[in-house]
Order: sequence, then C-alpha cells, then structure tokens
Amino acid sequence: DNVAEAIDAYPAVQEEYAEILAEYGVAYETAVATGTTLPEPPEGPPGYPTGAATGLYNAMIHPLIPFAISGAIWYQGESEAVQDLSGTYRKLFSAMISGWREAWQQGDFPFLFVQLANFDGEGNWPLLREAQLQTLSLPNTAMAVTIDVGEPDDIHPKNKRAVGYQLGQAALALAYGQDAIYSGPIYKEMRIEGKQVRLSFDIGDVAMLARDFVALRGFTIAGKDRKFVPAKAEFADEFTAIMVSSDEVPEPVAVRYGWENNPDCTLYHVDNLPASPFRTDEWEPEE
Repeated sequence: DNVAEAIDAYPAVQEEYAEILAEYGVAYETAVATGTTLPEPPEGPPGYPTGAATGLYNAMIHPLIPFAISGAIWYQGESEAVQDLSGTYRKLFSAMISGWREAWQQGDFPFLFVQLANFDGEGNWPLLREAQLQTLSLPNTAMAVTIDVGEPDDIHPKNKRAVGYQLGQAALALAYGQDAIYSGPIYKEMRIEGKQVRLSFDIGDVAMLARDFVALRGFTIAGKDRKFVPAKAEFADEFTAIMVSSDEVPEPVAVRYGWENNPDCTLYHVDNLPASPFRTDEWEPEE
C-alpha cells in the first residue's frame, strides 16, 4: 500500500521538484555572475521509497541479473536486530537467497554472509545471529563469525580485515574449490550427563581451543526453571567437545553461548576462527 501510494503521488512530487530546480538554477547563475557564494544544491525528491518492497531490488539487483556470477557476499541485519525482527529475518533472508538463485538461473551459486558482531545496543541481537546461523541450512552457504571484532559503541566494526579474511577463505572453498578452512566451531548437539552437559560441534578435522589460552567464557546454563546462570566450561575428548556445568544448576536442561548483545566469548578452533553463538533450547524470549 505504501508503494502504491508513493507511485500515485510521484507526478506531483516531480512537478514540485522541477520548480525547485528552476529556482536553484536562477540562484546559481546569479551567484556566478555576481561572484557571490554558490547556493547549496537541493536534495533529491522524496518520491519513491527505495527502502520499501521492490525498491532496492529493482534499483540495485535486477539490473545485474543478466551477468554471470561467481557468488554473493551479504553483510546486513543491524536494523532488524535493533527492531527485534529476527522472526521476520529468519524467513526473508533465506527467501531472498533462494529468490536470487532462481532469478539468475545459474544454480545454487555461493552465498556468503556475515553474522552480526558484538554490539552494546538496543534490540535482541542473539536472536538475529541465530536466524543467520540457521540460514546455513541452505546449500552452498557460508557465514563469517564476527562476535570477537565488534565495538560496544560502534554498530559498524572497524576491523574489516578479520571479516574479509573469513569471507575470502569461504570464497576460496565454495566458489573456487580450494582446501580453505573458513568456519569456526558450529554447535551440533548436546547430551546431559548427570550434573553436566556435553556439547559437540562441527569442527572438521581440527581441535578447539580457548582464545589466548585463557579459560572458556561466554557459557550459561539453566535448569527447568529456565533461569540461566554463568557456567563453568571445560574441554573434553581431546578438545573436540565441551563439558558445561554450574553448582547452582544440579539438573541442567539447556546451555547458551555468547547469548548477549555484547558477549565475552573465547571459544575458537586451532585455525583461530571464532565459534558462533548458539543455544540448545528453543524457549521464547519472554520465558
């Protein structure tokens, strides 16, 4: 409805803007002739909402579709995190990837994306990161984890090298068939063993480690009351699994890692790539 309304109103907007341009032209010529300060040019007409449905796609994507493509890199999601729209993002992001692939008619070309970095801002960033993590279920996708390069007071991290490195490694592997490691540990499954929870991960042929060889941090654990408390985490099975526990939770039910907007996380693997934040539960935020 917003798009249709903007289209209907656009002729009047164009007419008004033409008058503004004419006035600017007269002022500009006068300034040049008299040697006075040139006037500031007018801003473009408000007109069509480019951020609305169809706007960005038709302007920035559709014109590229005839061209051959090796893959796509996507880094976005902050606005949805701030507005707590992870449920919508979960559907739209995967639909967009599938839609682009269908439009190009060049198969499931590699789609690489960046999981949101740590940031001490408003909204529910863990749920948005989870929506991005779940997008890995689509074929030929890869995700750069940036939970360690963010800045608490800057929504756009300045450390682009770390982000670019992971994306580059993923491109080498998915688009060009090279033997490149591009992903840190990805949570696989949990098993309750008494007062502890055993976590296993998809880590390929490498072992895990704690960044700077410090203690594992960023883990929380909860019982049936669904109240999470800081947890003790230790490596097991030659650094291929993690045991999580807390004296406050004698009967654990769920574990979370990095489940904050700006968490302190130390889980990596030996190739120095960070683990993605995750949770073993599916509880609703209000619970």
